[in-house]
Amino acid sequence: MGDDSAAPPDLAAEAELSREHVEGPPPPPVLWDGYCADPFVLRAEDGRYVMYGTAPALLPDGRAFQTLVSDDLDSWTPGGGALVIGDEVPPGTEWWAPEVAYADGRYWMYYSRGVGDSGHQIHVASSADPTGPFEDVGASLTAELPFAIDPSPFQDLDGRWWLFYATDLVDGKRPGTVLAVQRLRTMTELEGSSNVILRASADWQLYLPNRFMYGAHHDWHTLEGPTVTHQSGRYWMLYSGGNWQTPGYGVAAVTAPEVEGPWHELEPAGPFITSASTGLIGPGHCSLVRDESGRIHMFLHAWDETGARRRPHRLVLDLDGERPRAST
Repeated sequence: MGDDSAAPPDLAAEAELSREHVEGPPPPPVLWDGYCADPFVLRAEDGRYVMYGTAPALLPDGRAFQTLVSDDLDSWTPGGGALVIGDEVPPGTEWWAPEVAYADGRYWMYYSRGVGDSGHQIHVASSADPTGPFEDVGASLTAELPFAIDPSPFQDLDGRWWLFYATDLVDGKRPGTVLAVQRLRTMTELEGSSNVILRASADWQLYLPNRFMYGAHHDWHTLEGPTVTHQSGRYWMLYSGGNWQTPGYGVAAVTAPEVEGPWHELEPAGPFITSASTGLIGPGHCSLVRDESGRIHMFLHAWDETGARRRPHRLVLDLDGERPRAST
């Protein structure tokens, strides 16, 4: 999730408690010491790797979304902002979680926009260059939904494009933010209606108890930040769950035989990326990119020790077994 209010002041202490009595690997190195949340990495047509991330405010050039560029996935050079901001922007507007796809000779950026953490809708912008400037095409893709964030475009094996995202659903045992998918008729238009594919099923996915949402109080659960790939004969979707402001945030995986599901939780269920397993503080909102050899790299953010910045990190991901395995 992209809301950039400050993390709790005892974040580092909570993270230390969450790692207590767990022998794990040293944390993966920080790729860039600035603020770059929800990191998405694209291997551009010219061979460069471009990272896009949520920033706490507009960049000095007046644009949204931090960009970083790399030739090797290890050394990153900061660029400017990616998204041009229009003239008619309501006060308090925030821009969250960009992801970019290449199709029809252009780069397409999907992101959400809203005032604070309310009323977010998914928008799309395009550019001839992977670093921008991206210009919004001018319409919301999810106008029929009360809230939609974290769009993630995915091209299926048959060439068709799909858009995964998170939206809100208040009925059922665990009301909260759920994951959905729709086919992209074109790169700027969704087809059909929202298809919910995964809902909260466990306590670790609790965002906030007794949260006031949609006119009532709920024990609000959150699934967000979906990213999808195909490996070893099945579809894998990684997603983040819980409260992004706390060390309990983490990443879990589900699998499916088809893009639209049914999506199945792994056994045993639960996150495989946690503060305890990585040595990071509140790791989450990941993206996946393949290098020239086909190896899968996972990029995700985590808090610094002061709780002031979410910074990007990289892990290598193995999806050839029954469960995902991440390593440095």
